[in-house]
Amino acid sequence: MSQPGSRRLASDQMRFPLVREPRARFAAFMRGPSNRAAAETLDHWPIPGESILALIGPEGAGKSHLAADWAERVGAIGFQGDEVRLEDLSELEGRAILLDDADRTDDEILFHLINLARLPGGALLLTSRGTLAGRDTRVPDLRSRLDSVRAVRMETPDETVLAAALRRFFDERAMTPADDLIDYLVLRMDRSIPAARAMVARLDVEAGGRKLNRALARELLEAETAELFQPQP
Repeated sequence: MSQPGSRRLASDQMRFPLVREPRARFAAFMRGPSNRAAAETLDHWPIPGESILALIGPEGAGKSHLAADWAERVGAIGFQGDEVRLEDLSELEGRAILLDDADRTDDEILFHLINLARLPGGALLLTSRGTLAGRDTRVPDLRSRLDSVRAVRMETPDETVLAAALRRFFDERAMTPADDLIDYLVLRMDRSIPAARAMVARLDVEAGGRKLNRALARELLEAETAELFQPQP
């Protein structure tokens, strides 16, 4: 089954590879202070006079999720940063495009994608951990094009977003955590959406009929810390 926004091209290689988890996992993007500005920007984008936008933020901030939500809404074709090929470009004119991890994209291909986005019907949403402005490039005029792209930043998930993610991942597994478990985890675990998903999955495996409470979570967190500082052979 193809992912939302996917489309087969003549190359028979075009797809929507950036949604790594089943789309059903996310009923809606979880908004909070750390991502609200970016989410509200994409609610109404693209806009007249602006067909290129960069979504910037650290790993685990939810960039790919928010971008995939946008791509599904507008019918964009999505790529990982290093998956676009020159022979695919002719099929993309007049289309909305999502380029995830754009800092891994070849300079020449990125230059062509930016030019395509400026044509009627085109749009290009870029995601990257770091800013693309000032990129060291071997392609003439690419740097100036990137310097002119508006960037919207997402931060590490705040407590509101992380708590909402944990609740959703528990719900998906039909798990009922103790009332104070989510607050306990939010204050102690890594602040990222993948970390929240991994924590719930590990609790599901380790519970074994035990209550989903702070005692169990403490055991897992202490075990993770011990693994982290275990001497390497």
